Amino acid sequence: MPDRRRHPLHRHDDMIKEIAQITIKPGMDKQFEHGVSQATPLFLRSHGCHGVQLFRSIEQPDQYTLVVDWETVDDHMVLFRESPEFQQWRGLVAETFAAPPNVHHVSKVL
Repeated sequence: MPDRRRHPLHRHDDMIKEIAQITIKPGMDKQFEHGVSQATPLFLRSHGCHGVQLFRSIEQPDQYTLVVDWETVDDHMVLFRESPEFQQWRGLVAETFAAPPNVHHVSKVL
């Protein structure tokens, strides 16, 4: 499988976006944000990952949206999910979760 991470013709618009809706326990916002910051390099060194962004809801500050750019769904669901980096990621943030994250994948249409 060719490595498209550095291919000059690979368009960022072709990325699959992992959308993770995460609700954290009250008062754990700083710990969660710090954990995501520490975990970002784990994502970025994973095959097929091109970017990580974290958004916080204004209306519901215990709600976050994690957006990760992947080349393919398998890069996320197979290669990353079965890696030691995934276990490290969960170790950094899992105790802050009020419930399991709701995760789905989207691709750009327009």
